[in-house]
Amino acid sequence: MLWRLFSFAVCQGLAAGAGWYLALDGDEWLGSLAMALVGGYVWLSFDAVRGARLLRWLRKGETDSVALGSGLWGEVSDRIRRLVRAHDRLAVESEGRLQDFLAALQASPNGVVLLDSQGRIEWFNQTAATHFGFDARRDMLQHFGNLVRDPGFAAYWGARDFRHDVVMPGRNNSSSKPVKLSVHLHSYGEGRSLLLSRDITAVEQAEAMRRDFVANVSHEIRTPLTVLAGFVETLQSLPLNDEERQRYLGLMSQQAQRMQTLVTDLLMLSRLEGSPLPPTQEWISVGTLMAQCQQDAHDLSSVLWTCPQDMGFAVEGECEVSGSSTELLSAMSNLVGNAIRYTPADKTIRVSWKAMPEGGARFSVQDTGPGIAPEHIARLTERFYRVDRSRSRDTGGTGLGLAIVKHVAQRHGAELGITSTPGKGSIFSITFPAQRIRRHRVALA
Repeated sequence: MLWRLFSFAVCQGLAAGAGWYLALDGDEWLGSLAMALVGGYVWLSFDAVRGARLLRWLRKGETDSVALGSGLWGEVSDRIRRLVRAHDRLAVESEGRLQDFLAALQASPNGVVLLDSQGRIEWFNQTAATHFGFDARRDMLQHFGNLVRDPGFAAYWGARDFRHDVVMPGRNNSSSKPVKLSVHLHSYGEGRSLLLSRDITAVEQAEAMRRDFVANVSHEIRTPLTVLAGFVETLQSLPLNDEERQRYLGLMSQQAQRMQTLVTDLLMLSRLEGSPLPPTQEWISVGTLMAQCQQDAHDLSSVLWTCPQDMGFAVEGECEVSGSSTELLSAMSNLVGNAIRYTPADKTIRVSWKAMPEGGARFSVQDTGPGIAPEHIARLTERFYRVDRSRSRDTGGTGLGLAIVKHVAQRHGAELGITSTPGKGSIFSITFPAQRIRRHRVALA
């Protein structure tokens, strides 16, 4: 400002001096005043031109610098240019943070939908698009309730009580493959809403499996407990001779053994699900496993059948398998035990261990029992699933054997195979990968 006043005074002083010098005799003061006014007008005109250039630059919104020289208008233009650049940097940083925030929402495993005060879609991530079948080009600014026509959500939106979530079917929901979504709305801003969706299909299935598991365990234990309680009451209230007493005690022992077997299988399943994977450095002789399995099979057959089945055990080549001997023996014995329980006494059972061309090996159990209908095969490894419930209980089965076999196979990188033909029999096999098998080399003479 001082420089501005100084330049104005200098311009008038020079003009007045010029007027004094050029004036006629006696008119020096009048000439000086006239030229001083002209000098002030020239200075103001030049200053107005600079101000007009600055105003035009501001109106156009140009980012390039404008040449205004020094002085007030030059300083104003410099300050404005610095403010504009600072604003641009702030806008770029804000845009970057917004893009980072949107990228984080895109990476969220939950669906995210931003709704305005009328329930129209302002933005959604890819997970939400998958959950509800949205298309960014088609559905933006559409009303959410018009695109997702679910009565449960409509009631939830209408009640405006967003303290809890609502469960609704997903876009790809079907009777054969159900899909469940948990949808929760959160209010924010001026009437806007944040909608979060989460796929809870696995959670719902796990909860259903847990309920079924508890119900099945309760049922399996209640039945022998009821029998035991009845026998105990009979022994306590009725006079029995020695033969009757021994018969009742034998039946009680049978039911107690059934409960013990059930508890043992449950503990085995729990240990398989919660323990580390079996080691790959420990090698077990296949011949030893097969010999133990054969002994257990003959013992079980002699208990269940008056005339044991025709059983054959064959091992092709000397080899070792890496893993847990306890788990492997349990899986192999379960498969053989199932064959013994479901194969009549006059039929045959063949158990074999064969080397595979690619370096793996396969343990298989082939029976000549009644076979299994195709609709049951996919569910055989479910806990407590039985094709014939009454016969399974009569032969002492718990309904957990194939579930144990499946877990053992998975923990050893192996694959459980099941093929069956009704009326002809079944083949259950465990195929081990090559890295789990080590063959013995035969020394040449």
